[in-house]
Amino acid sequence: MKTINDFNFKGKKALIRVDFNVPLDADFNVTDDNRIEAAKPTIIKVLEDGGSAVLMSHLGRPDGNANPALSLKHICHKVSEVLGVSVKFATESIGPIAEKAVAELKSGEVLLLENLRFHAEEEKGDKNFAEQLSKLGDIYVNDAFGTAHRAHASTTIVAQFFPDKKCFGFLLAKEIEAIEKVMRTGEKPVTAILGGAKVSSKITIIENILDKVDHLIIGGGMTYTFVKANGGKVGDSICEDDKMDLALEILDKAKKKGVKVHIPVDVLAADDFSNKANTRIVNSNEIPDGWQGLDAGPKTLEIFKEVILKSKTILWNGPIGVFEMESFAKGTIAIGNYIDEATKKGAFSLVGGGDSVAAVKQFGFENKVSYVSTGGGAMLESLEGKTLPGIAAILA
Repeated sequence: MKTINDFNFKGKKALIRVDFNVPLDADFNVTDDNRIEAAKPTIIKVLEDGGSAVLMSHLGRPDGNANPALSLKHICHKVSEVLGVSVKFATESIGPIAEKAVAELKSGEVLLLENLRFHAEEEKGDKNFAEQLSKLGDIYVNDAFGTAHRAHASTTIVAQFFPDKKCFGFLLAKEIEAIEKVMRTGEKPVTAILGGAKVSSKITIIENILDKVDHLIIGGGMTYTFVKANGGKVGDSICEDDKMDLALEILDKAKKKGVKVHIPVDVLAADDFSNKANTRIVNSNEIPDGWQGLDAGPKTLEIFKEVILKSKTILWNGPIGVFEMESFAKGTIAIGNYIDEATKKGAFSLVGGGDSVAAVKQFGFENKVSYVSTGGGAMLESLEGKTLPGIAAILA
């Protein structure tokens, strides 16, 4: 696996695919610069070698139209601030304007190209578009894990034009290593904590990780599909009735593979989907009509705690309750605390996938786990066992 450490960029221009798809407020201010911070070590390495960096990214979904509101010029100031270098901006991502800006770039300088998705060819993985991008650098660096599952021109196709001069940036290399630790090289016991609303959205992940884990903790809304499949009463809780047979199949497969599945034994139930609802602790298989389970109960959390603290490798994907409402955030916060404790004792912990990452950030666990993945869809596809095009293109 070639990484950025395998190259010296002195006098070279690095064409770096970053993921600067960051949120902006109404005044075009960046409201979360984590993705820019994450790419900083890769860019700084190029500059410290004596090279220059040409950054390419998308922002939003302009669908091939040059939408001024989605111009990357809005984030140029923030990128300059994070890098500590004045970043130049090219009003195009290919063609004479971009090529002239690159030609004028000196060692130690950074150029940000305009939004790649202003061209429909980017998402189509157009070879001609990729070839034009390839003219803008001497070495291709992919550091955008968030788009590694897309076979776009800038994430995959462009690598063809750099047969011996392509590599992973620090961020993408770290993402690959973190997933490898969970899926292949992790010290046992390995525990996967899967939450979220639906079994259907996690089927492929569950089926793929059953050969890799010793414990599977089920939480969130999908709890109730498993509970009902086992003959329990779930009241008005979210439940995929058409996935109950699948839930039983998963439990059967897990048993045959020696994987211990832990499903909540008690829950915090509410008489309304509201922060101000009346609540009570009930057994997970005895939820009364008119009530719905919205968080894990105290007995469940004690069981989960014991499993997590004995684990050496931990994957957390999906919240345990409706953490967006304060009344039902206790379970998710507790899981974060248990993982923090296990990590301090030497366990490797990986958090990935939309809502769990949001929860980790909201409750301040970002620096208390081993690694927080920057890619939602890419992370999930990796856990499903898929080969990501953006990664395969560098390895080819």
